[in-house]
Amino acid sequence: MKGKTNPYPNTSVIAIVFIAVAMLCSCKQTTTSTTTFPDNRTNQEILFDDGNFAMFIHFGLYSKMEGEWQGKRYYGNAEWIKHQAGIPADEYMKEAATFNPDEFDAEAIVKLAKDAGMRYIVITSKHHEGFAMFDSDYCDFNICDATPLKRDLMKELADACHRNGLGIGFYYSQWQDWTAPGGAGGPSTDAEGRTVTFEEYFRNKCIPQVNELTTKYGEIQLIWFDTPGELSKAASEELVALVRKNQPNALVSSRVGNGVGDYDTLNDMQVPLTNHKGRWEGIDVMQVGWGFSKFDNEWKSPDYIVRTLVSVVARGGNFLFNIGPDSKGRIPGQAAASLRTVGKWVKKYPQVVYGAEASPWEHALPWGDVVVNHDKLYLVVFSWPQDGELWLPGLQNNVKKARIVGGATLTTRKEGTWTCIETPYECPDRLASVIELSIDDEISVDNTPAVNPNGSSTLLPIEFATVEKCEVSHSQWMEKFGEWKFKVNVGGITAESKIHWTADFKEPGYYDIEVECKGDGSADWMMTTDEGNTIVDRHNLHERYEWQRLGWLKIDKAGQHKLSLSVTDADWQQVNVGSIRVEPVGIQTDWN
Repeated sequence: MKGKTNPYPNTSVIAIVFIAVAMLCSCKQTTTSTTTFPDNRTNQEILFDDGNFAMFIHFGLYSKMEGEWQGKRYYGNAEWIKHQAGIPADEYMKEAATFNPDEFDAEAIVKLAKDAGMRYIVITSKHHEGFAMFDSDYCDFNICDATPLKRDLMKELADACHRNGLGIGFYYSQWQDWTAPGGAGGPSTDAEGRTVTFEEYFRNKCIPQVNELTTKYGEIQLIWFDTPGELSKAASEELVALVRKNQPNALVSSRVGNGVGDYDTLNDMQVPLTNHKGRWEGIDVMQVGWGFSKFDNEWKSPDYIVRTLVSVVARGGNFLFNIGPDSKGRIPGQAAASLRTVGKWVKKYPQVVYGAEASPWEHALPWGDVVVNHDKLYLVVFSWPQDGELWLPGLQNNVKKARIVGGATLTTRKEGTWTCIETPYECPDRLASVIELSIDDEISVDNTPAVNPNGSSTLLPIEFATVEKCEVSHSQWMEKFGEWKFKVNVGGITAESKIHWTADFKEPGYYDIEVECKGDGSADWMMTTDEGNTIVDRHNLHERYEWQRLGWLKIDKAGQHKLSLSVTDADWQQVNVGSIRVEPVGIQTDWN
């Protein structure tokens, strides 16, 4: 069950650089019982804990540019175009005079969120650019005073959410403000040339506007603060206290800073590989960037969204997924179509999302993932078995009944520590099929990673390993501006280093081994099992991670085995390991 607060760490965040959160898997037996949340939860807590799926909207003055400034294209985070293009504050602010998103339709947006199966909406009321998308008495740089539209879009959306039974939350950038004197990244002096401090900005703009957002729009779901930067703990606590005073039940995101939020927001586009404890959310985006760009056509498919949604819920979290309206306030058709397709899947399998709790396996399985809802297990199968057998490792319970949700009852059998579910050859659902298991007792599993006996290769990442005399590191980088990627890897490898994975093998036999690695020069690899079987191979290394095939490794007996990887000769400072892949070859160990 999702627990109580596990707030974002007290970390200084400069601009958009966040520290990657990496979870290490403990490969051991675990017993997980299904439980219910406390009866005294607020409506906001219920929406967050049980809804598990929400809409994020990035919409601001940056939406007017749609990724282009003075004929030049800017890729990645379109909401950062002022920063990317180096636009002076006074010149940027003049753009508001021709910003007229008169096709913004709050009712249509709410309907789309509901069609997608989302339970609340969070929208940017003021992003880092400093432009308020609401009627503010404390700064004229807002949509009612500075544009020809003169409509409070936050009020329109809040009212539409209230009418239609959705929660509403507001994003507010409390530290960065690129156009307000004193705000981080903004001018240091005002129009009269007087130096303005951050404290003045905080008192004269940030606090009053947060007060407006928490008093003018009825009951709200949450305030989603962002980039706390060098904000003091006292300032973070003051913001939380203000929200508590005006909206006692509203949640506050961990990005308020200094560990005083109500729930943990992970890094952009990050889904942990193992269960993340506490109340938390994962965030991702429909395009590459959060604000709309007319040059960004990398739309997320329904398949991607469903897989990410299930992954977040199965790790114990809530999924907040972003769309960006265009310069006229319209939701792009590609985004709407993708979300509606997702919504049809959610409507078909609501028990996989609403009220669902984390997987007792604590990590994904080779063919998909698992969630718990009340006393049942729901197996979400992304890779449907081709031979009519789905293998579930480590379940120590007996299965009383198995069925395809919306379809036939299935036969199951036990083979040692594995449960076999006999499945039809035809995949029931193109996006993801769901199997419901009723079991005989409190859920108990051995969550040791297992090698899929009849499918494609099984990935064993570094998060599932233990290491000797080498270093695990967490890295992050951008493919495009704002498009974050994360990697956990091992470096500092010497001739004495070893990386160990423990995995469960259903059958003895030969298993094809690949290693994900990068470096310079070449490396001699060795992999050894706890049974004493060994393979060696030599490969050239490259500056980017590539998969190198080591060959067939023999497993003599079924069961759990330790696989140990080492490098016997290389340019030691240039060898890094990411993961290994293990795939059954499908032949007997003795062919004589």
